[in-house]
Amino acid sequence: MVYEHILLDHRTAFDTFESNVCHLVTMLGDIEFLKDMLLSKIVFTFYERKWFSETLYMVGMIDYLSKRNDIPLYNGFDWFRTTKLDHIIYPPDVYLRYKLTGDENILKDSFEKSIPEFKRFNIVEVDVDGVV
Repeated sequence: MVYEHILLDHRTAFDTFESNVCHLVTMLGDIEFLKDMLLSKIVFTFYERKWFSETLYMVGMIDYLSKRNDIPLYNGFDWFRTTKLDHIIYPPDVYLRYKLTGDENILKDSFEKSIPEFKRFNIVEVDVDGVV
C-alpha cells in the first residue's frame, strides 16, 4: 500500500497520526480503507512497535467504519477490544480549553460525546469525517 509510509515511517504526535488516518478514510472511502487496513495488518505492526495508542485508535476506526457500513467486526481484534489506555487522550483543542479555563466539564463533556468505538479505548474522537 502506497500510503503506509505516512503511518509507519516514524512515529508522529498522536494528533498528527489521527489526522493522517482521517485523511486516508476521506481519500479512500470507508470500504477501501477497511480492506486496505485489514490486508496490511497495520494494527499488528503498531502493536509490535509498542505504539499502543495508534493500535487502539486504528481498531476503533476499523470498528467504527465497520459498524457504520453494517459490516461484521473483524474477530482478529477481539483481544484488543478487552484493553484500553491508562489515560484518556483528548483532542488538543479540548485539552487547551480545559487548561485555559480549569473547567473539568470540558473534558467530561467531550468524553461523553466521543464515538463509542474510540471511547472504550480512552480515546476522545467525535468526528472522523471533519478533516480539512
